[in-house]
Amino acid sequence: MRLLSRLSLFVLALATCPPCVATAQQVDLSRRPVRSLRSHDYDVQHYRIQLAIDDATRTVQGETTVTLRPLGDDFRIVELDSETFTVSAVRDEWGALLTFSQRPGTLRVELARAYRHDEIVTVTVAYRFSNPQVDSPRFGMPANYRLGFDFKAAEARNPQMVSTLSFPQGARHWFPAYDDPDDKATADIIVTTRQDHTAVSNGRLVRITSDEKAGTRTFHWSQEQPHSTYLFMVAAGPYAVVRDTLGTLPISYWVYPQDEPHARRTFGRTPDVIRFFGERFGYPYPWAKYDQVIIPGIGGGAESTSATVIGESAIVPDDRAMQDFSADWLVAHEAAHHWWGDLVTMRTWSETWINEGFATFGQHVYTCHVRGPDECAVDLQQKRTNYLDEVRTRYMRPIVYERYDHPNDNFDRHTYQKGAVVIDMLRHHLGEAAFWRSVSRFLHAHAFGSADTNDLVVAIHETTGKNVAWFIDQWVRKPGHPVLAVTQAWDPASRKVVLRVRQTQDTARGVPIFRLPVEVEVVTSRGATVHPIIVESAVQQFEFDAPDRPLLVRFDKGNHLLAELTFAKDTTELLYQLRHDDVMGKMWAASELGGRIGEPGVRDALQVATTDAFWAVRERAVTVLTTGGQGIGTDRLRELAIDPSSRMRVAALRALGARREAALLPFYRERFEKDDSYLAQAEALRAVGMVRDLASLPWLAQAAAMASPRNVIRVAAERARDEITGAR
Repeated sequence: MRLLSRLSLFVLALATCPPCVATAQQVDLSRRPVRSLRSHDYDVQHYRIQLAIDDATRTVQGETTVTLRPLGDDFRIVELDSETFTVSAVRDEWGALLTFSQRPGTLRVELARAYRHDEIVTVTVAYRFSNPQVDSPRFGMPANYRLGFDFKAAEARNPQMVSTLSFPQGARHWFPAYDDPDDKATADIIVTTRQDHTAVSNGRLVRITSDEKAGTRTFHWSQEQPHSTYLFMVAAGPYAVVRDTLGTLPISYWVYPQDEPHARRTFGRTPDVIRFFGERFGYPYPWAKYDQVIIPGIGGGAESTSATVIGESAIVPDDRAMQDFSADWLVAHEAAHHWWGDLVTMRTWSETWINEGFATFGQHVYTCHVRGPDECAVDLQQKRTNYLDEVRTRYMRPIVYERYDHPNDNFDRHTYQKGAVVIDMLRHHLGEAAFWRSVSRFLHAHAFGSADTNDLVVAIHETTGKNVAWFIDQWVRKPGHPVLAVTQAWDPASRKVVLRVRQTQDTARGVPIFRLPVEVEVVTSRGATVHPIIVESAVQQFEFDAPDRPLLVRFDKGNHLLAELTFAKDTTELLYQLRHDDVMGKMWAASELGGRIGEPGVRDALQVATTDAFWAVRERAVTVLTTGGQGIGTDRLRELAIDPSSRMRVAALRALGARREAALLPFYRERFEKDDSYLAQAEALRAVGMVRDLASLPWLAQAAAMASPRNVIRVAAERARDEITGAR
């Protein structure tokens, strides 16, 4: 699940995170109630859901047959979650009417007799709902999130259609169910809709039947492996369906008719993503098909089993949009859910990282696979930064957390980004081969069932013999992260580097003193040596051989730790690090040198860094040089505004715009006309606005009419206009 209405759009913002442990939380999580695994007295085996959709009256006639097995004897009452719809009748497997009552949230059915635990019970519920309007905030969701079943009127972007949103507790709004993630069932979903619409749902398409007289078609979909109710979906509309395959696996992209030319551009990596995850997770793709279905009203996506729904803003409208608006990350995240969340599901809503942490980690691993080690490092660092921002501005909590008002409360940056970073650290701790074998064992052990964090610990122990309970306890069951202050000194007499590490995090709110296996690299004129150490006390000291004064001492070689780090270094070492370290080390050194811009050689070294081979280092150097006007010329920024990387061009144009120089107006207009990046064009428009030139208003009005992904050009032009008119 990756709802952009809930979480910010995945954009690389590479500012250095300063020490950011919050001294006071903005949100007091202790006031939320403690939740636990829900008790229930039956296990649903199968749902047969029949929906007859009438667009004209915005009504649905529903009939759901629930087949279940009692978990005890003397079973007489069935209670099902139900909201929004009105039940008209309930019958048993013989068609006899049963007594029922419906109150907010619950349908209570009295069976004709008592059943034993080894019998099967079937009840069929007839119901109706009309123009459903779910109060989404009452269920912890954003107001614009149309929980349950939604009739969507035709608008400029989308045709008239219907769709469902079952996450996290939306299934109960369109069929009676046991609507919690720990219960899984198979399903047949049979949808009757108007003749010119096509309906899609989970699983395999069994048949399509037409009723010419009624002007309808009926689509019968069968989900033959069990899954949780929050993964059930239906969508019906005038879809264009673009077919793809991975071997014998059917893959389809369901898009609005006008978006058919863009479907392969948007979703074309899907077969490779599924192939990659099947191999990497050590478990073949487990479902009958894989569809991605465009719907309005959401950003991001939701991983409905075999039929992921994707917000319409994910469509990539032309080739040049791929550099800034590629949906590859979203395709990977939602596909990863078909192992993490769909195949193996969190047992309770407190265990959201089993779903989202691993899906976000899956996206990260695929990014590393296709984009290389430098982009891989930047992607992981952005996840660290996202989590630390939430700590600084909202709260700090354990990843596994039982306090929440609504399930969606736990779908935050602790679950997604911190979860992914913690999994990456676990991979490093176990080693690649052992980690992936453990992942495969976990998936095989709990396939088509639910699991929790302890099950993962057990799978790792069974696979590797290692007990990682200590790792899980500090990173997953306790809040926070280490805050490290590192100092170093070289002793020429003993020819040793003395490294002192202090953990300075506030432990008053349950944050532990961490045990941190970490590697320290010592680089001298004779070469580099790597020393594995374990930091496990509040203050520790380590010594390493160094035949001469180190050129560089690198704490956390490989950039694995989730930590805030201050490391006192002299300028000479930082200059060496800026020239010779990996991408993350160069970016860190550039930020550290920002406070020493007046020292000999620093400004020149940062200027050289603006020519680094990797865009993020160039961008960091520019950011440091332009902060407080510390020294990068207009001519150099103009050169960087035509850099090969669109992200570098955006940063250069932003830096130029901050100078508010009217002489640059022709250059901004030229960049708007010639740049092939929508984001760089948008930044050029904002730069025009910063000049506050009234004569630019007609030109900005023309620019605002340009179509662009997510309307970034129009928004930038309007912002520029407001900057100009607001100044008068």
